[in-house]
Amino acid sequence: MVIDEIECDFTQLQADIANGPILPTVTAEEIRAYLTSCYDFHQALPLEGVIADVEKMLRTWQVQVTHPRYFGLFNPSVTLASVIADTLVAMYNPQLANWRTSPAANEMERHTLGWLANKFGLPGEAIATFTSGGTEANLSAVVVALTRAFPDYGEHGLRHLNGVPSIYLTEETHHSFSKIAHMTGLGRRALRPVATDRDLKMNLGELRRRVAEDRQNGFLPFLVVGTGGTTVAGVIDPLPELGHFCREEGLWFHVDAAWGGSAILSPKLRHHLAGIDAADSITCDAHKWLSVSMGCGMFFCRHPETLAEAFRADVSYMPGKKVGPVFDPYTTSAQWSRRFIGLKLFLSLAQHGESGYAEMIEHQTCMGQVLREALKASGWRIVNSTPFPLVCFTREGLVPARLLAALHQRQIAWMSEARIGETPVVRACITSFRTTEADIHWVVNEMNRLIE
Repeated sequence: MVIDEIECDFTQLQADIANGPILPTVTAEEIRAYLTSCYDFHQALPLEGVIADVEKMLRTWQVQVTHPRYFGLFNPSVTLASVIADTLVAMYNPQLANWRTSPAANEMERHTLGWLANKFGLPGEAIATFTSGGTEANLSAVVVALTRAFPDYGEHGLRHLNGVPSIYLTEETHHSFSKIAHMTGLGRRALRPVATDRDLKMNLGELRRRVAEDRQNGFLPFLVVGTGGTTVAGVIDPLPELGHFCREEGLWFHVDAAWGGSAILSPKLRHHLAGIDAADSITCDAHKWLSVSMGCGMFFCRHPETLAEAFRADVSYMPGKKVGPVFDPYTTSAQWSRRFIGLKLFLSLAQHGESGYAEMIEHQTCMGQVLREALKASGWRIVNSTPFPLVCFTREGLVPARLLAALHQRQIAWMSEARIGETPVVRACITSFRTTEADIHWVVNEMNRLIE
């Protein structure tokens, strides 16, 4: 059968990647010279040959993020179902801005998002949309929160407000909010950093003090960002306490769970996200811990009427509204033209089921613990605290950049350098459901040899 052939080819490709180099040794000049010499676009080329050449470039001239020893950023190994989904979407090229144009695709997305919204504990009337990624989802949260807090914002803009709307987050919060403050016109001074405790979690007492102080100084607090798994250290802010505080103070509570939110599918891990059900909005990226191909972000919102007001649009050239309980996604999100992003998650969930996904997530979490224990047994010091598979470590006299250069040069593993407080550390995150204990122990043993 065709699916058997595709699966066989996919499995072989993954095996080839696992047995090959993790990162390339190539310069921009080399790639540019090759492209200039081979592709001047003056004449047509046989498609089969171009495809083979492009695949060769991708195999040799990029970091292989699906490699089982890629312990890097939140770029996962991907499910076969998501690869097939991207192919189907490209073939049919549906436009999801309007319900009437793509009823089946829109309903598949709505069905998938509704199922996940229920897992997060959001009410049935909550609305969710697929996004290009976490930054778009976080941008959506800020725009909707502004709309709810300042009803005149949509018509008159920020200039009509009698103060500076302010957002509360920590230094560990994703830096997309710096871009968002610029793009929305809030300005980066609107970002009010809150101190963290020794575990890098937002300090509730400091939040309370900062909000009260800012109100006295002409700021207009409207949004608190809690994180469900920070990028650097995998930290989970005290979500229940933050939710309670936001309700007391009349503030929008957004949870950026772009990576860690996927743990909601695991019976063993979901309790770490307790309190997320009180969020006004949530960011979660399926192209991180749900192991689908780029890009597949998601934005969940508890308040459908505010979401509709924030992104309302009524134009004559779009097909008329369908009678019944449907909505047009271009009126409830920042995007207008919309790719069928959600099919890759729909197909993957259908193939693996909730239990299959829980198994993949829990396996990676277990591998993270294996890495922690192997490092500690070898004299390394773990400097972060998280239940998720993200390990930051160092040891006396270590220069992380030198270790990483050696790891990369010898094709041992791909990790990154980070900073926790004033301490430079090596950051390793298990992002592949194909990573094994053997992979981890081999990597740790090779690291130990490097420092002997």
